[in-house]
Amino acid sequence: MIGAILLFVVAGLAEIGGGYLVWLWLREGRPLLYGIFGCLILAAYGVIPTLQNFPTFGRVYAAYGGVFIILAVLWGWGVDRKTPDFFDWLGAGICLIGVSIILWAPRQ
Repeated sequence: MIGAILLFVVAGLAEIGGGYLVWLWLREGRPLLYGIFGCLILAAYGVIPTLQNFPTFGRVYAAYGGVFIILAVLWGWGVDRKTPDFFDWLGAGICLIGVSIILWAPRQ
């Protein structure tokens, strides 16, 4: 379980970090190198979820979506300095519950 969570976090940071570098390049006029590194990181993000040990693509990506939301709230807080409010945390908590159900619910 720890390995799965770690892979979700690494994938999330790659997606958010890569997207952020592309954002800085296109929206804030940073050098092209930001965009190049951002695209390379985003390509790595495309590979990282395939390392998960779960058998179905849909469940892995559905669960990853919830983890991504939590990481995006934390990224906004830490990098963009936008303090999450009650509803940000409530939504992130609901997503975490959903991720847990998707991944670890007992199935036949």
